[in-house]
Amino acid sequence: MMVPPNDSAGDTVPWNKGQWRTWAREHRATQPDHSVLVTAHLITFLREAGARRVLAYRALPGEPDVSALAHDFELLAPRARFRPTPRLTLHPWNTATEMSRFGALQPPADAPEVPLSDVDAVLLPGLAFDVRGVRLGYGGGFYDRLLPDFVGLTVGVIQGELVVPRLPADLHDCPVKWLATQDGMKRTQR
Repeated sequence: MMVPPNDSAGDTVPWNKGQWRTWAREHRATQPDHSVLVTAHLITFLREAGARRVLAYRALPGEPDVSALAHDFELLAPRARFRPTPRLTLHPWNTATEMSRFGALQPPADAPEVPLSDVDAVLLPGLAFDVRGVRLGYGGGFYDRLLPDFVGLTVGVIQGELVVPRLPADLHDCPVKWLATQDGMKRTQR
Protein backbone atom coordinates (compact mmCIF):
# COMPACT_ATOMS: atom_id res chain seq x y z
CA MET A 1 0.00 0.00 0.00
CA MET A 2 1.16 3.54 -0.72
CA VAL A 3 2.25 5.54 2.32
CA PRO A 4 1.84 9.34 2.27
CA PRO A 5 5.19 11.15 2.38
CA ASN A 6 5.93 13.35 5.41
CA ASP A 7 7.82 16.62 5.56
CA SER A 8 10.29 17.38 8.37
CA ALA A 9 7.44 18.53 10.67
CA GLY A 10 5.55 15.26 10.19
CA ASP A 11 2.78 16.81 8.10
CA THR A 12 1.74 14.98 4.98
CA VAL A 13 3.10 16.52 1.83
CA PRO A 14 0.43 17.03 -0.81
CA TRP A 15 0.58 14.50 -3.56
CA ASN A 16 -1.61 15.31 -6.52
CA LYS A 17 -5.26 14.41 -6.08
CA GLY A 18 -4.91 11.26 -8.18
CA GLN A 19 -2.20 9.89 -5.88
CA TRP A 20 -4.30 10.76 -2.82
CA ARG A 21 -7.33 9.00 -4.32
CA THR A 22 -5.27 5.85 -4.90
CA TRP A 23 -3.97 5.94 -1.31
CA ALA A 24 -7.43 6.60 0.15
CA ARG A 25 -9.11 3.77 -1.77
CA GLU A 26 -6.38 1.32 -0.73
CA HIS A 27 -6.45 2.46 2.91
CA ARG A 28 -10.26 2.54 3.12
CA ALA A 29 -10.45 -1.07 1.93
CA THR A 30 -8.51 -2.19 5.03
CA GLN A 31 -10.72 -0.39 7.57
CA PRO A 32 -13.61 -1.85 9.58
CA ASP A 33 -17.12 -0.46 9.18
CA HIS A 34 -17.71 2.26 11.79
CA SER A 35 -21.15 3.32 10.53
CA VAL A 36 -22.98 2.66 13.82
CA LEU A 37 -20.55 4.79 15.87
CA VAL A 38 -20.43 7.59 13.30
CA THR A 39 -24.22 7.69 13.08
CA ALA A 40 -24.59 7.82 16.88
CA HIS A 41 -22.29 10.85 17.03
CA LEU A 42 -24.20 12.51 14.19
CA ILE A 43 -27.57 11.99 15.88
CA THR A 44 -26.41 13.76 19.04
CA PHE A 45 -24.67 16.55 17.13
CA LEU A 46 -27.53 17.24 14.72
CA ARG A 47 -30.13 17.19 17.51
CA GLU A 48 -28.10 19.65 19.60
CA ALA A 49 -27.72 21.90 16.54
CA GLY A 50 -31.49 21.86 15.97
CA ALA A 51 -31.18 20.34 12.49
CA ARG A 52 -34.35 18.84 11.06
CA ARG A 53 -33.81 18.54 7.31
CA VAL A 54 -30.48 16.96 6.37
CA LEU A 55 -28.93 16.29 2.98
CA ALA A 56 -27.25 12.91 3.38
CA TYR A 57 -25.87 10.46 0.81
CA ARG A 58 -26.45 6.85 -0.13
CA ALA A 59 -23.18 5.17 0.86
CA LEU A 60 -20.78 3.59 -1.58
CA PRO A 61 -18.75 0.60 -0.37
CA GLY A 62 -16.30 1.78 2.29
CA GLU A 63 -18.22 4.96 3.18
CA PRO A 64 -19.96 5.22 6.56
CA ASP A 65 -23.64 4.40 6.01
CA VAL A 66 -25.76 7.18 7.53
CA SER A 67 -29.16 5.83 6.46
CA ALA A 68 -30.14 5.14 10.09
CA LEU A 69 -30.44 8.93 10.52
CA ALA A 70 -33.77 8.67 8.67
CA HIS A 71 -35.38 7.58 11.96
CA ASP A 72 -34.53 10.92 13.60
CA PHE A 73 -34.37 13.47 10.76
CA GLU A 74 -35.95 14.28 7.44
CA LEU A 75 -33.23 13.09 5.09
CA LEU A 76 -32.72 14.16 1.53
CA ALA A 77 -30.76 12.32 -1.15
CA PRO A 78 -28.79 13.97 -3.97
CA ARG A 79 -29.02 13.26 -7.67
CA ALA A 80 -26.09 14.11 -9.95
CA ARG A 81 -27.21 15.88 -13.10
CA PHE A 82 -24.90 16.53 -16.01
CA ARG A 83 -26.90 18.79 -18.35
CA PRO A 84 -27.00 21.67 -18.99
CA THR A 85 -24.24 21.92 -16.34
CA PRO A 86 -23.06 19.40 -13.74
CA ARG A 87 -24.91 19.89 -10.43
CA LEU A 88 -26.67 18.14 -7.57
CA THR A 89 -30.41 18.30 -7.04
CA LEU A 90 -31.99 17.35 -3.70
CA HIS A 91 -34.91 14.99 -3.24
CA PRO A 92 -36.78 13.10 -0.49
CA TRP A 93 -34.65 10.23 0.87
CA ASN A 94 -37.14 7.47 0.06
CA THR A 95 -37.14 8.39 -3.64
CA ALA A 96 -33.55 7.14 -4.07
CA THR A 97 -34.45 3.94 -5.90
CA GLU A 98 -32.30 3.87 -9.03
CA MET A 99 -28.59 3.14 -9.38
CA SER A 100 -26.41 6.09 -10.39
CA ARG A 101 -23.43 5.82 -12.71
CA PHE A 102 -21.29 6.08 -9.56
CA GLY A 103 -22.85 2.96 -8.00
CA ALA A 104 -25.00 4.58 -5.30
CA LEU A 105 -28.77 4.79 -5.12
CA GLN A 106 -30.20 8.09 -6.33
CA PRO A 107 -33.65 9.56 -6.92
CA PRO A 108 -35.05 9.29 -10.46
CA ALA A 109 -34.92 12.37 -12.68
CA ASP A 110 -38.60 13.20 -12.09
CA ALA A 111 -38.50 12.97 -8.26
CA PRO A 112 -39.77 16.10 -6.46
CA GLU A 113 -36.97 18.57 -5.72
CA VAL A 114 -36.22 20.33 -2.44
CA PRO A 115 -34.33 23.65 -2.52
CA LEU A 116 -30.99 23.88 -0.71
CA SER A 117 -32.35 26.86 1.22
CA ASP A 118 -34.67 24.43 3.07
CA VAL A 119 -31.74 22.31 4.33
CA ASP A 120 -30.24 22.64 7.83
CA ALA A 121 -27.18 20.43 7.37
CA VAL A 122 -25.25 18.76 4.55
CA LEU A 123 -23.38 15.50 5.17
CA LEU A 124 -20.61 14.91 2.67
CA PRO A 125 -18.96 11.58 1.94
CA GLY A 126 -15.40 11.51 0.69
CA LEU A 127 -12.34 9.42 0.08
CA ALA A 128 -10.43 11.47 2.68
CA PHE A 129 -10.60 14.80 4.52
CA ASP A 130 -7.91 16.90 6.09
CA VAL A 131 -8.02 18.66 9.45
CA ARG A 132 -8.91 21.93 7.69
CA GLY A 133 -12.08 20.33 6.28
CA VAL A 134 -10.76 19.99 2.72
CA ARG A 135 -12.51 17.07 1.07
CA LEU A 136 -10.96 14.61 -1.34
CA GLY A 137 -13.93 13.57 -3.43
CA TYR A 138 -14.28 11.46 -6.50
CA GLY A 139 -13.42 14.22 -8.97
CA GLY A 140 -16.81 15.46 -10.18
CA GLY A 141 -16.92 18.72 -8.21
CA PHE A 142 -20.65 18.36 -7.50
CA TYR A 143 -20.52 19.39 -3.84
CA ASP A 144 -18.18 22.30 -4.64
CA ARG A 145 -20.87 23.63 -7.00
CA LEU A 146 -23.63 23.08 -4.43
CA LEU A 147 -22.11 24.61 -1.31
CA PRO A 148 -20.73 28.11 -2.02
CA ASP A 149 -23.93 29.86 -0.88
CA PHE A 150 -24.98 27.34 1.78
CA VAL A 151 -25.09 28.83 5.29
CA GLY A 152 -26.05 25.73 7.31
CA LEU A 153 -23.89 23.04 8.86
CA THR A 154 -21.45 21.16 6.64
CA VAL A 155 -20.15 17.86 7.96
CA GLY A 156 -17.59 15.57 6.38
CA VAL A 157 -18.43 11.95 7.24
CA ILE A 158 -15.36 9.74 7.19
CA GLN A 159 -13.47 6.99 8.96
CA GLY A 160 -10.99 8.59 11.36
CA GLU A 161 -8.09 6.79 9.69
CA LEU A 162 -8.79 8.79 6.52
CA VAL A 163 -8.39 12.22 8.14
CA VAL A 164 -4.92 13.53 7.27
CA PRO A 165 -3.03 16.73 8.16
CA ARG A 166 -3.16 18.25 4.69
CA LEU A 167 -4.68 17.54 1.27
CA PRO A 168 -4.23 19.55 -1.91
CA ALA A 169 -6.94 22.20 -2.30
CA ASP A 170 -8.16 24.22 -5.24
CA LEU A 171 -9.67 27.71 -5.02
CA HIS A 172 -13.17 26.32 -5.77
CA ASP A 173 -13.04 23.74 -2.95
CA CYS A 174 -15.58 24.26 -0.16
CA PRO A 175 -14.13 22.92 3.12
CA VAL A 176 -16.57 21.49 5.66
CA LYS A 177 -16.93 23.01 9.13
CA TRP A 178 -17.14 19.68 11.00
CA LEU A 179 -15.84 16.13 10.67
CA ALA A 180 -17.80 13.11 11.92
CA THR A 181 -15.75 9.98 12.60
CA GLN A 182 -16.10 6.94 14.84
CA ASP A 183 -14.24 8.98 17.49
CA GLY A 184 -16.79 11.80 17.54
CA MET A 185 -17.36 15.25 16.10
CA LYS A 186 -14.47 17.64 15.50
CA ARG A 187 -14.55 21.26 14.36
CA THR A 188 -12.16 21.74 11.46
CA GLN A 189 -9.10 23.95 11.74
CA ARG A 190 -9.60 27.03 9.59
